[in-house]
Amino acid sequence: MGVDAVVVECEVDMALGLPYFNVVGLPEGAVRESKVRVISALKNAGFELPQKRITVNLAPAELRKEGAAFELPIALGVLAAARLIEAQNLEPFLFGGELSLDGTVKPIKGVLALAAAARDNGYSGVMVPTANAAEAALVEGIQILPISHLRSAVEHLTGSAVLPAYVRAARPQVVERAAMPDMADVRGQPELKLAMELAAAGGHNLLMCGPPGSGKTMLARRLPGILPEMAFSEALEVTKIYSVLGLLGEEQALMCERPFRAPHHTLSDAGLVGGGPTARPGELSLAHHGVLFLDELPEFRKNVLEVLRQPLEEGAIHLARANQHITYPCRVMLVAAMNPCPCGYFNVPGRTCTCSEHRVFDYHSKVSGPLLDRIDITVQTRAVEYHQLSSTAPPELPSHHYRQRVAIARERQRERFKAEPGVHCNAQMPVHLLRRYCVLAPRAERTLELAVRHHGLSARAHDRILKLALTRSDLEGHARIEDVDMQLAVDCRMLDRRSWLHANVQGSRSSRSDPFSRLIEPS
Repeated sequence: MGVDAVVVECEVDMALGLPYFNVVGLPEGAVRESKVRVISALKNAGFELPQKRITVNLAPAELRKEGAAFELPIALGVLAAARLIEAQNLEPFLFGGELSLDGTVKPIKGVLALAAAARDNGYSGVMVPTANAAEAALVEGIQILPISHLRSAVEHLTGSAVLPAYVRAARPQVVERAAMPDMADVRGQPELKLAMELAAAGGHNLLMCGPPGSGKTMLARRLPGILPEMAFSEALEVTKIYSVLGLLGEEQALMCERPFRAPHHTLSDAGLVGGGPTARPGELSLAHHGVLFLDELPEFRKNVLEVLRQPLEEGAIHLARANQHITYPCRVMLVAAMNPCPCGYFNVPGRTCTCSEHRVFDYHSKVSGPLLDRIDITVQTRAVEYHQLSSTAPPELPSHHYRQRVAIARERQRERFKAEPGVHCNAQMPVHLLRRYCVLAPRAERTLELAVRHHGLSARAHDRILKLALTRSDLEGHARIEDVDMQLAVDCRMLDRRSWLHANVQGSRSSRSDPFSRLIEPS
């Protein structure tokens, strides 16, 4: 149910009567069909069942049963009812596995959640397919029994051949990290690269607005290359979601790379936050502790964008259905990109915009103010000039440079929040911790006061400016938030795309200087 496992008891009754095999307890199609596979697997594994009426009940009866994980416990329950296994030997463990017709045990989804349920409900361990053993071993404190065939499970339970318990490795085996695109491939855009570094260092939301071809999408896809590795607790949360959906790669026990999800703008609201007949996790949950990239932001349907408000604030999605209430985690870093107008060339030197003023404003109004209020950094990109593209241009800084700085800043945040469960970066810091950790220099506090009073900022904007200024101070190694940190945070917040658009429609450029220009050394 959601990303947590609910323990289901498999009850089997064998009585006199015409041979019949029935599965009850609200089973869906795959579970109803399991009786055919179970009978064939038992027969081909060498077990002769008596010609009797077999009834299998999956309790609790009101919970819908899905998937093929019930086939192994059903087969063992049938053997126990036929007195081929002593029923008391089944008590200390949870079982799960799909059966082939020859009795081979196939891997299943959600084994990590199954192992966590065994630990939390006082079971001694789990018996799972061999392919899932490394995944189940991520949960400490329980015994893992990997099985490859139904007969080996029966022999272990009868005591004729004891299965060896899975030995946990010192470090879980993971798939080698794939080569990621490098930031050095992107020419120019130093302001945008520094904004990416700042967002990655604190987990802040970022919006890029600029003409097509200016590098917005290209840089966003290089963002995972500068993000730090996940802590083990973060990796477990992400792995649990991917395990439930069956998205873990072969021989991959633990998700170590931060997720990067970039759904198409035709995405539905259920596809984004989760839902459907089985209430599956959506793209937001799949991006948990990672990046959710929304390219061409105004092209998404308005109802899809509006459902982002509450999950971005709480870090969780609450789905209410007729017979269940499910909560999915979704602490994501939102990165969005958009054009300045539908044709993409509004106020671009050397290009002519074909959009009317009314059409430009309608295009921008597709993204609501409350959603913009949850975005910490707004950057305007410009077209890349030829001297930055030429072969004689100096080389750009690689991703390794930015990743080192981000890793140092994140290490400071881990040390700061080590006593705060569930808080891994500045953007996740709850309000009650702001006064404790956001120590302001006098001039920085004065800058924030003037910004709040002059621009009429909301309480949410005030808090997010403090978090962004704290991230900037972490990047630079300041002991407290200095005035330059606060000025940058305020500028990133106040560089609103609508005020910029209004100034340009009236025929004049905004007088506000680029907030990142002061951080870039002249080259």
